[in-house]
Amino acid sequence: MTELELKLLLPDELARQARAAGLLTSEAIERLVREAIRKAAARRLVEIGQELRATEPGITEAELEAELKAVRAELREARAPRP
Repeated sequence: MTELELKLLLPDELARQARAAGLLTSEAIERLVREAIRKAAARRLVEIGQELRATEPGITEAELEAELKAVRAELREARAPRP
């Protein structure tokens, strides 16, 4: 586990709301970061699909799905913990 120290500058009201909602704890920040990473990966998959369609207009749904599965596998491997 890596320890990071963050300093946030938030508007007072937003900081109050975040604190009241329990969003300024390590656990909550971890959940927020994980969700942001998942959303970024999903956006990247959509972009890859669009790029494939643009460069390979005749690509079938099955071929596109195979390419996306390969990218997902690479992403999983990249996120896997290292010994």
